[in-house]
Amino acid sequence: MALDPGKDDGGIALGQAESRYAPVMRFGADAPLLLDCGVNLAPLDIAYQTYGTLNAQRSNAILICHALTLDQYVTGIHPLTGRTGWWNIMVGPGKPLDTDRYFIICANVIGGCIGSTGPTSINPATGRPYGLSFPVITIGDMVNAQAKLVEALGIEQLFCVIGGSMGGMQVLQWAYDYPEKVFSAVPIATAALHSAQNIAFHEVGRQAIMADPDWRGGDYLNQDTRPEKGLAVARMAAHITYLSEAALHEKFGRNLQDREKIGFGFDADFQVESYLRHQGSTFVERFDANSYLYLTRAMDYFDLAAESGGVLAEAFRGAKTRFCVISFTSDWLFPTSESREIVQALNAAAANVSFVEIESQKGHDAFLLDEPELFATLRGFLNAAADKRGLKHVG
Repeated sequence: MALDPGKDDGGIALGQAESRYAPVMRFGADAPLLLDCGVNLAPLDIAYQTYGTLNAQRSNAILICHALTLDQYVTGIHPLTGRTGWWNIMVGPGKPLDTDRYFIICANVIGGCIGSTGPTSINPATGRPYGLSFPVITIGDMVNAQAKLVEALGIEQLFCVIGGSMGGMQVLQWAYDYPEKVFSAVPIATAALHSAQNIAFHEVGRQAIMADPDWRGGDYLNQDTRPEKGLAVARMAAHITYLSEAALHEKFGRNLQDREKIGFGFDADFQVESYLRHQGSTFVERFDANSYLYLTRAMDYFDLAAESGGVLAEAFRGAKTRFCVISFTSDWLFPTSESREIVQALNAAAANVSFVEIESQKGHDAFLLDEPELFATLRGFLNAAADKRGLKHVG
């Protein structure tokens, strides 16, 4: 079924916004997004991509929620980097998220920098980029923006919402805020609240950015500069947390980089140093420093039980959504113990939940990599959910 993203099916002001990251759904001044901080955000652009075909019943839609530094380009070629999408291994014909069967949606989160409204967007009040005048956002705000997009696409209920890390937080928020709109949910390598350790890691990254003299108090876009060094350091520090000690040892050990002996200086003597510097330098080419501040802060604020008296089970009370919670043994950023807390809360709420801890040495990033057990788990869960939903192959 072909969709016209500019068609107004719900009596709201929306249309196709001009952007290099098309398609972009635009919501006008008469359809603002009320943020948790109390600000009405308008106009609102949501850049998104779709893959596959929406069936006549509009019952086969899967929403993918992306992680912190990712975006809507889950497969195919990314227009900015020229590389394949970040979940190309998972999304496509015959793959676990089978585009011959499902209609896949992924939207760049608000606060991001790949087409959705964020600190790089033009503030209509000034005609200049928002910078730090952009309001602070939450995971709930991201989900509410996605809900506006899903409604505009004419989809009443999502067959599945899936995502890892920050994407997993969004999955949990979807199940909490819109339980009737989520038939099944797959939170991967995530937690129901951000730990003190992870807040600390984020603060180190934010301080690295803000300490860069080119940050200019967040006004760098209006001053024709960018805090590339600070953002690169933030990325380097964060990237360490995405791996595991075993993965670092296996990949690099203490191997030297393009030399036979140590250089007695501060160039990249070791391969792991060169790798992290590469991660930092390539990251600044595709990401915005202020977006990094806003999105990490949104993760820090995440605490799903906060509005339920601090009792996580109450957040899921009466849930009819089918859950599959997935963790990885070597993930020390979002350890399995945090996934177990989610599962225990779902069990206490008498929800339908399955749980898989996958043996892996690849660390937190395992959900992005070639993990056969992850593929098998998702296929099995989605097939069972599809049977319950009565889904058939498109065409």
